Amino acid sequence: QVQLVESGGGLVQAGGSLRLSCAASGRTFSYYAMGWFRQAPGKEREFVGAISRSGSTTDYADSVKGRFTISRDNAKNTVYLQMNSLKPEDTAVYYCAADFSERGSRYSSRYDYWGQGIQVTISS
Repeated sequence: QVQLVESGGGLVQAGGSLRLSCAASGRTFSYYAMGWFRQAPGKEREFVGAISRSGSTTDYADSVKGRFTISRDNAKNTVYLQMNSLKPEDTAVYYCAADFSERGSRYSSRYDYWGQGIQVTISS
C-alpha cells in the first residue's frame, strides 16, 4: 500500500503561482513513477504530468507544458507540481497518483494509488 497526501492548494489570481506537494508513505517511493491529474467540475479527470522513478524523465499535457514543472525528492518521499502563469481554466481538484512502473503514464487507469485530491482555484 502507498498512501498519498496532497498539500499546497488554494486560491490565487490569474498569472500567479502555486506549488503542490504530494507526500507518500508506505512502500518504497522510488519504486513508483508519479503522476498528477486534475478534474474540473463537470469534466473528466485529465492528465497533467508525470515523472519517472528517478526523476530523469517528465511528460506534460500540452495545456500545461512550459507553465508547470514536476519534480520529486526520493529522500523525502515527495513529488511536487510547480504551477506558474496560472489561468482560470486551471481551476480543478488536483490529484497525485503512483504507478508501479519506470516512466508513468498519461492514462489514469495505469495508476495504482491515488491521493484524496486538493482544490486549486484561479480567479480572473
